[in-house]
Amino acid sequence: MQTRTLGSTGPTVSALGLGAMGMSGPYGETDRAESVATVHAALDAGVTLIDTGDFYGMGHNEMLLAEALRGRDRDSYLLSVKFGELRSPVPGPGTQDCRPEAVKNFLAHSLTRLGTDHIDLYRPARLDPKVPIEETVGAIKEVIDAGYVRHLGLSEVDAATIRRAHAVHPVADLQIEYSLLSRGVEAEILPTLRELGIGMTAYGVLGRGLISGHWKAGHRAGPGDFRAHSPRFADGNVEHNLALVEAVRAVAEEKGCTVAQLVIAWVAAQGEDIVPLVGARTRERLAEALPALEVDLTADDLAAIERAVPRGAARGDRYPSAFMAALGTGN
Repeated sequence: MQTRTLGSTGPTVSALGLGAMGMSGPYGETDRAESVATVHAALDAGVTLIDTGDFYGMGHNEMLLAEALRGRDRDSYLLSVKFGELRSPVPGPGTQDCRPEAVKNFLAHSLTRLGTDHIDLYRPARLDPKVPIEETVGAIKEVIDAGYVRHLGLSEVDAATIRRAHAVHPVADLQIEYSLLSRGVEAEILPTLRELGIGMTAYGVLGRGLISGHWKAGHRAGPGDFRAHSPRFADGNVEHNLALVEAVRAVAEEKGCTVAQLVIAWVAAQGEDIVPLVGARTRERLAEALPALEVDLTADDLAAIERAVPRGAARGDRYPSAFMAALGTGN
């Protein structure tokens, strides 16, 4: 397994990370035994970075990971945990609570659910508009100094917020959506990260399955699958976006790899400071994703991919409008 270092102050991790959110229901029904087996397969393949959130399945994801990681050497993997998103049984976008006292409360619960004495990367899931980022980061700095957290991360914030946070405590990485369909970070956020020596963990690299090569025209998201409400999967948009996928497929076939492998490799090729997170829910999908690190993209390959999916070519926002309002990071 290749490795990459998250920024100038962050840890060295596997060049591909495992995003565990999908194992706790946002894409519909899951198989717990298969989820555990997938985590085991990732670890056995050398994946060391596992990403979760305390609100994924209302704690389900953390407890699932605790089961999957039981008996493993704690130094053989790193846990990245997001906090602060408040949920309700009533469907709709969540609100944020990133007050200093809430930070420490969320952390105490995560440590217990995960069955660990420390978290490697801890980050607010979204910016809390009611709390200055300096106060939230100051609280994380306190738990870092106390030994409960190793590194500070951020998620889905703009360049100005990154600068303010980094002035309080060094930021190891920003977690943000980045894929062939979602390239808003390239204008200002990515240059800011590189100026400050901050890494990136990129989620949504397969566009939630849309650009995996497996989503077919006419396919409908099942019960409990939030893609049923995603603008990019909506009638009229999905057909356009799948046409982009077919253009990518032609490049992948020429390269001798799958569509999923090509688009993951494209993200990885955007810089050694970027670690793609793959949300594999099964061993089959994980096994397809892992060889992406061996796909060597030449300048001609990258140009062909750019012609297939130019920046801004996707149709539809990456979240419904109510969720997009909480972001300052664009498409």
